[in-house]
Amino acid sequence: MTTTLARSASRRLRQESSRLFVIRELGIVAALTLLVVVTTIVNPRFLTSQGIKDLLLGSTILAILAVGQTVVVITRNVDLSAGSVLGLSAFATGSLFVAAPGLPIPVAVVAGVLLGAACGAVNGGLIAAVQVPSLVVTLGTLYVFRGIDYTWASGRQINAADMPGAFLSMGNTTPVMTMFAIVVLVAAGYYLRAFRSGRELYAIGSHPDAARLAGIPVGRRVLAAFVVSGALAGLAGVLYAARFGTLDANAGTGLELNVVAAVVVGGVAIFGGSGSVYGAAIGALLLTTIGSALPALGVSPFWQRASVGALILAAIGLDRALAVRLARTLRSGR
Repeated sequence: MTTTLARSASRRLRQESSRLFVIRELGIVAALTLLVVVTTIVNPRFLTSQGIKDLLLGSTILAILAVGQTVVVITRNVDLSAGSVLGLSAFATGSLFVAAPGLPIPVAVVAGVLLGAACGAVNGGLIAAVQVPSLVVTLGTLYVFRGIDYTWASGRQINAADMPGAFLSMGNTTPVMTMFAIVVLVAAGYYLRAFRSGRELYAIGSHPDAARLAGIPVGRRVLAAFVVSGALAGLAGVLYAARFGTLDANAGTGLELNVVAAVVVGGVAIFGGSGSVYGAAIGALLLTTIGSALPALGVSPFWQRASVGALILAAIGLDRALAVRLARTLRSGR
Protein backbone atom coordinates (compact mmCIF):
# COMPACT_ATOMS: atom_id res chain seq x y z
CA MET A 1 0.00 0.00 0.00
CA THR A 2 2.80 2.39 0.96
CA THR A 3 4.71 1.55 -2.22
CA THR A 4 1.62 2.20 -4.32
CA LEU A 5 1.08 5.60 -2.68
CA ALA A 6 4.74 6.51 -3.18
CA ARG A 7 4.59 5.59 -6.85
CA SER A 8 1.38 7.56 -7.28
CA ALA A 9 2.91 10.63 -5.61
CA SER A 10 6.05 10.31 -7.72
CA ARG A 11 4.00 10.03 -10.91
CA ARG A 12 1.91 13.05 -9.94
CA LEU A 13 5.08 15.04 -9.18
CA ARG A 14 6.58 14.18 -12.57
CA GLN A 15 3.39 15.17 -14.34
CA GLU A 16 3.21 18.47 -12.47
CA SER A 17 6.89 19.16 -13.13
CA SER A 18 6.51 18.47 -16.85
CA ARG A 19 3.41 20.65 -17.06
CA LEU A 20 5.08 23.59 -15.31
CA PHE A 21 8.17 23.48 -17.47
CA VAL A 22 6.15 23.19 -20.67
CA ILE A 23 4.32 26.33 -19.57
CA ARG A 24 7.74 27.89 -18.84
CA GLU A 25 8.97 27.16 -22.37
CA LEU A 26 5.72 28.32 -23.94
CA GLY A 27 6.21 31.60 -22.09
CA ILE A 28 9.58 32.03 -23.80
CA VAL A 29 7.97 31.35 -27.17
CA ALA A 30 5.28 33.94 -26.39
CA ALA A 31 7.93 36.52 -25.45
CA LEU A 32 9.83 35.77 -28.66
CA THR A 33 6.68 36.10 -30.76
CA LEU A 34 5.73 39.39 -29.09
CA LEU A 35 9.21 40.80 -29.68
CA VAL A 36 9.13 39.87 -33.37
CA VAL A 37 5.63 41.28 -33.86
CA VAL A 38 6.40 44.60 -32.14
CA THR A 39 9.69 45.01 -34.00
CA THR A 40 8.06 44.23 -37.34
CA ILE A 41 5.32 46.78 -36.71
CA VAL A 42 7.85 49.49 -35.82
CA ASN A 43 10.35 48.51 -38.51
CA PRO A 44 8.76 46.47 -41.35
CA ARG A 45 12.19 45.73 -42.82
CA PHE A 46 13.08 43.60 -39.80
CA LEU A 47 11.25 40.46 -40.92
CA THR A 48 12.37 40.30 -44.55
CA SER A 49 13.68 37.07 -46.04
CA GLN A 50 17.23 38.25 -45.42
CA GLY A 51 16.35 39.20 -41.85
CA ILE A 52 14.93 35.75 -41.17
CA LYS A 53 18.01 34.16 -42.71
CA ASP A 54 20.32 36.23 -40.52
CA LEU A 55 18.34 35.31 -37.39
CA LEU A 56 18.46 31.59 -38.14
CA LEU A 57 22.14 31.62 -39.05
CA GLY A 58 23.01 33.74 -36.03
CA SER A 59 21.13 31.53 -33.58
CA THR A 60 22.37 28.19 -34.92
CA ILE A 61 25.83 28.34 -33.37
CA LEU A 62 24.54 29.71 -30.07
CA ALA A 63 21.82 27.02 -29.95
CA ILE A 64 24.36 24.21 -30.43
CA LEU A 65 26.53 25.65 -27.66
CA ALA A 66 23.45 26.01 -25.45
CA VAL A 67 22.55 22.34 -25.92
CA GLY A 68 26.01 21.28 -24.75
CA GLN A 69 25.90 23.72 -21.84
CA THR A 70 22.47 22.38 -20.82
CA VAL A 71 23.82 18.84 -20.48
CA VAL A 72 26.45 20.21 -18.07
CA VAL A 73 24.20 22.59 -16.12
CA ILE A 74 21.64 19.83 -15.52
CA THR A 75 24.34 18.07 -13.45
CA ARG A 76 24.77 21.20 -11.27
CA ASN A 77 27.96 22.27 -13.09
CA VAL A 78 28.86 24.95 -15.62
CA ASP A 79 31.29 25.13 -18.56
CA LEU A 80 32.81 28.60 -18.92
CA SER A 81 35.36 27.42 -21.49
CA ALA A 82 32.85 26.90 -24.33
CA GLY A 83 33.81 30.11 -26.15
CA SER A 84 37.53 29.29 -25.99
CA VAL A 85 36.93 25.73 -27.21
CA LEU A 86 34.91 27.14 -30.10
CA GLY A 87 37.73 29.54 -30.99
CA LEU A 88 40.36 26.81 -30.80
CA SER A 89 38.29 24.44 -32.94
CA ALA A 90 37.54 27.17 -35.48
CA PHE A 91 41.21 28.06 -35.90
CA ALA A 92 42.17 24.38 -36.05
CA THR A 93 39.62 23.84 -38.84
CA GLY A 94 41.00 26.76 -40.84
CA SER A 95 44.56 25.56 -40.27
CA LEU A 96 43.65 22.09 -41.56
CA PHE A 97 42.36 23.54 -44.81
CA VAL A 98 45.49 25.69 -45.15
CA ALA A 99 47.76 22.69 -44.58
CA ALA A 100 45.71 20.30 -46.75
CA PRO A 101 43.67 22.24 -49.36
CA GLY A 102 41.99 19.09 -50.69
CA LEU A 103 40.85 17.87 -47.29
CA PRO A 104 37.27 16.47 -47.37
CA ILE A 105 34.84 18.62 -45.40
CA PRO A 106 33.54 15.71 -43.23
CA VAL A 107 37.10 15.03 -42.07
CA ALA A 108 37.47 18.65 -40.96
CA VAL A 109 34.13 18.48 -39.13
CA VAL A 110 35.14 15.29 -37.29
CA ALA A 111 38.53 16.77 -36.41
CA GLY A 112 36.90 19.86 -34.91
CA VAL A 113 34.45 17.76 -32.89
CA LEU A 114 37.23 15.50 -31.58
CA LEU A 115 39.36 18.48 -30.57
CA GLY A 116 36.40 19.92 -28.66
CA ALA A 117 35.71 16.55 -27.02
CA ALA A 118 39.35 16.38 -25.88
CA CYS A 119 39.03 19.82 -24.28
CA GLY A 120 35.80 18.70 -22.61
CA ALA A 121 37.55 15.57 -21.32
CA VAL A 122 40.20 17.77 -19.69
CA ASN A 123 37.48 19.78 -17.95
CA GLY A 124 35.46 16.75 -16.89
CA GLY A 125 38.53 14.78 -15.79
CA LEU A 126 39.71 17.54 -13.49
CA ILE A 127 36.25 18.04 -12.02
CA ALA A 128 35.38 14.36 -11.60
CA ALA A 129 38.78 13.11 -10.44
CA VAL A 130 40.05 16.00 -8.30
CA GLN A 131 36.60 17.17 -7.09
CA VAL A 132 37.35 20.79 -7.97
CA PRO A 133 34.30 23.02 -8.58
CA SER A 134 33.47 23.33 -12.26
CA LEU A 135 33.32 27.13 -12.03
CA VAL A 136 36.98 27.23 -10.99
CA VAL A 137 38.20 24.58 -13.42
CA THR A 138 36.48 25.92 -16.51
CA LEU A 139 37.42 29.50 -15.67
CA GLY A 140 41.03 28.32 -15.69
CA THR A 141 40.72 26.27 -18.87
CA LEU A 142 38.96 29.21 -20.53
CA TYR A 143 42.29 31.05 -20.36
CA VAL A 144 44.40 27.95 -21.03
CA PHE A 145 42.56 27.05 -24.24
CA ARG A 146 42.54 30.69 -25.34
CA GLY A 147 46.27 30.90 -24.62
CA ILE A 148 46.88 27.82 -26.78
CA ASP A 149 44.86 29.46 -29.52
CA TYR A 150 46.88 32.69 -29.29
CA THR A 151 50.17 30.76 -29.29
CA TRP A 152 49.11 28.70 -32.27
CA ALA A 153 47.86 31.70 -34.24
CA SER A 154 50.89 33.88 -33.40
CA GLY A 155 49.11 36.90 -34.83
CA ARG A 156 48.16 35.11 -38.05
CA GLN A 157 44.74 35.35 -39.65
CA ILE A 158 43.06 32.74 -41.81
CA ASN A 159 40.91 34.20 -44.58
CA ALA A 160 37.97 32.88 -46.55
CA ALA A 161 40.23 32.44 -49.58
CA ASP A 162 42.16 29.78 -47.63
CA MET A 163 39.08 27.55 -47.25
CA PRO A 164 37.04 25.58 -49.80
CA GLY A 165 34.09 27.35 -51.38
CA ALA A 166 31.77 24.43 -50.57
CA PHE A 167 32.69 24.70 -46.89
CA LEU A 168 31.95 28.44 -46.81
CA SER A 169 28.73 27.86 -48.71
CA MET A 170 27.67 25.36 -46.05
CA GLY A 171 28.05 28.01 -43.37
CA ASN A 172 25.91 30.52 -45.22
CA THR A 173 23.11 28.20 -46.33
CA THR A 174 20.21 28.41 -43.90
CA PRO A 175 18.80 24.87 -44.36
CA VAL A 176 22.21 23.26 -43.84
CA MET A 177 23.09 25.24 -40.70
CA THR A 178 19.59 24.83 -39.29
CA MET A 179 19.74 21.09 -39.93
CA PHE A 180 22.92 20.83 -37.84
CA ALA A 181 21.14 22.52 -34.94
CA ILE A 182 17.97 20.42 -35.30
CA VAL A 183 19.88 17.12 -35.39
CA VAL A 184 21.89 18.07 -32.30
CA LEU A 185 18.78 19.29 -30.50
CA VAL A 186 16.63 16.24 -31.24
CA ALA A 187 19.45 13.78 -30.46
CA ALA A 188 20.25 15.43 -27.11
CA GLY A 189 16.59 15.76 -26.17
CA TYR A 190 15.88 12.12 -26.97
CA TYR A 191 18.95 10.94 -25.06
CA LEU A 192 18.08 12.90 -21.91
CA ARG A 193 14.49 11.63 -21.97
CA ALA A 194 14.79 8.05 -23.20
CA PHE A 195 18.11 6.73 -21.87
CA ARG A 196 18.77 5.79 -18.27
CA SER A 197 22.16 7.51 -18.29
CA GLY A 198 20.48 10.68 -19.54
CA ARG A 199 17.89 10.62 -16.75
CA GLU A 200 20.69 10.00 -14.26
CA LEU A 201 22.14 13.41 -15.16
CA TYR A 202 18.97 14.98 -13.73
CA ALA A 203 19.31 12.86 -10.59
CA ILE A 204 22.89 14.04 -10.14
CA GLY A 205 21.85 17.67 -10.49
CA SER A 206 18.94 17.25 -8.08
CA HIS A 207 21.06 15.71 -5.32
CA PRO A 208 24.62 14.48 -6.04
CA ASP A 209 25.03 12.65 -2.71
CA ALA A 210 21.72 10.84 -3.07
CA ALA A 211 22.69 9.89 -6.62
CA ARG A 212 25.90 8.30 -5.33
CA LEU A 213 23.97 6.38 -2.66
CA ALA A 214 21.63 5.14 -5.40
CA GLY A 215 24.60 3.65 -7.23
CA ILE A 216 24.84 6.21 -10.03
CA PRO A 217 28.46 6.62 -11.26
CA VAL A 218 28.49 10.38 -10.70
CA GLY A 219 32.10 10.92 -11.77
CA ARG A 220 31.68 9.11 -15.09
CA ARG A 221 28.40 10.85 -15.84
CA VAL A 222 29.84 14.31 -15.14
CA LEU A 223 32.89 13.50 -17.27
CA ALA A 224 30.61 12.39 -20.12
CA ALA A 225 28.55 15.59 -19.81
CA PHE A 226 31.65 17.74 -20.22
CA VAL A 227 32.86 15.65 -23.16
CA VAL A 228 29.49 16.23 -24.85
CA SER A 229 29.69 19.96 -24.12
CA GLY A 230 33.22 20.12 -25.53
CA ALA A 231 32.31 18.10 -28.63
CA LEU A 232 29.37 20.40 -29.39
CA ALA A 233 31.58 23.46 -28.81
CA GLY A 234 34.01 21.90 -31.30
CA LEU A 235 31.19 21.43 -33.81
CA ALA A 236 30.13 25.04 -33.23
CA GLY A 237 33.72 26.08 -33.95
CA VAL A 238 33.65 24.31 -37.31
CA LEU A 239 30.35 26.00 -38.18
CA TYR A 240 31.76 29.35 -36.98
CA ALA A 241 34.65 28.93 -39.43
CA ALA A 242 32.23 28.13 -42.24
CA ARG A 243 29.93 31.01 -41.31
CA PHE A 244 32.46 33.83 -40.99
CA GLY A 245 35.46 32.69 -43.04
CA THR A 246 37.92 35.06 -41.41
CA LEU A 247 39.54 33.51 -38.33
CA ASP A 248 42.02 34.64 -35.71
CA ALA A 249 42.72 33.91 -32.05
CA ASN A 250 39.83 36.11 -30.91
CA ALA A 251 37.09 33.93 -32.40
CA GLY A 252 34.39 33.20 -29.84
CA THR A 253 35.74 35.59 -27.19
CA GLY A 254 33.05 36.33 -24.59
CA LEU A 255 30.58 33.92 -26.19
CA GLU A 256 30.47 31.71 -23.09
CA LEU A 257 28.47 34.36 -21.21
CA ASN A 258 25.83 34.44 -23.95
CA VAL A 259 25.65 30.65 -23.82
CA VAL A 260 25.02 30.59 -20.06
CA ALA A 261 22.46 33.38 -20.50
CA ALA A 262 20.62 31.41 -23.21
CA VAL A 263 20.50 28.32 -20.98
CA VAL A 264 19.20 30.22 -17.94
CA VAL A 265 16.66 32.23 -19.93
CA GLY A 266 15.58 28.97 -21.58
CA GLY A 267 14.45 27.56 -18.24
CA VAL A 268 17.37 25.33 -17.26
CA ALA A 269 17.83 25.67 -13.50
CA ILE A 270 21.33 26.98 -12.77
CA PHE A 271 21.45 24.75 -9.66
CA GLY A 272 20.83 21.67 -11.80
CA GLY A 273 18.23 18.95 -11.89
CA SER A 274 15.67 20.48 -14.26
CA GLY A 275 15.25 22.04 -17.68
CA SER A 276 15.45 20.86 -21.27
CA VAL A 277 17.61 21.38 -24.33
CA TYR A 278 14.53 22.62 -26.20
CA GLY A 279 14.08 25.50 -23.78
CA ALA A 280 17.79 26.33 -24.05
CA ALA A 281 17.55 26.42 -27.85
CA ILE A 282 14.53 28.73 -27.65
CA GLY A 283 16.51 30.89 -25.22
CA ALA A 284 19.34 31.09 -27.75
CA LEU A 285 16.89 32.15 -30.47
CA LEU A 286 15.36 34.75 -28.12
CA LEU A 287 18.75 36.28 -27.28
CA THR A 288 19.75 36.37 -30.94
CA THR A 289 16.45 38.04 -31.81
CA ILE A 290 16.94 40.61 -29.05
CA GLY A 291 20.39 41.38 -30.45
CA SER A 292 18.84 42.07 -33.86
CA ALA A 293 15.53 43.60 -32.80
CA LEU A 294 16.68 46.25 -30.34
CA PRO A 295 19.01 48.03 -32.83
CA ALA A 296 16.13 47.96 -35.34
CA LEU A 297 14.02 49.69 -32.68
CA GLY A 298 16.72 52.31 -32.14
CA VAL A 299 17.62 51.10 -28.64
CA SER A 300 21.13 51.98 -27.44
CA PRO A 301 23.72 49.21 -26.89
CA PHE A 302 23.60 49.84 -23.12
CA TRP A 303 19.92 48.95 -22.92
CA GLN A 304 20.49 45.92 -25.13
CA ARG A 305 22.86 44.47 -22.52
CA ALA A 306 20.61 45.58 -19.69
CA SER A 307 17.65 43.77 -21.25
CA VAL A 308 19.59 40.50 -21.34
CA GLY A 309 20.54 40.96 -17.69
CA ALA A 310 16.91 41.66 -16.79
CA LEU A 311 15.85 38.49 -18.61
CA ILE A 312 18.35 36.43 -16.64
CA LEU A 313 17.11 37.84 -13.33
CA ALA A 314 13.50 37.24 -14.35
CA ALA A 315 14.31 33.68 -15.38
CA ILE A 316 16.00 32.95 -12.05
CA GLY A 317 13.02 34.39 -10.17
CA LEU A 318 10.57 32.32 -12.21
CA ASP A 319 12.61 29.15 -11.67
CA ARG A 320 12.52 29.80 -7.94
CA ALA A 321 8.74 30.19 -8.05
CA LEU A 322 8.41 26.92 -9.97
CA ALA A 323 10.66 25.16 -7.45
CA VAL A 324 8.47 26.36 -4.57
CA ARG A 325 5.34 25.15 -6.34
CA LEU A 326 6.89 21.74 -7.01
CA ALA A 327 7.89 21.49 -3.34
CA ARG A 328 4.29 22.16 -2.33
CA THR A 329 3.12 19.49 -4.77
CA LEU A 330 5.57 17.02 -3.26
CA ARG A 331 4.38 17.78 0.28
CA SER A 332 0.73 17.41 -0.72
CA GLY A 333 1.59 14.11 -2.44
CA ARG A 334 3.06 12.83 0.76
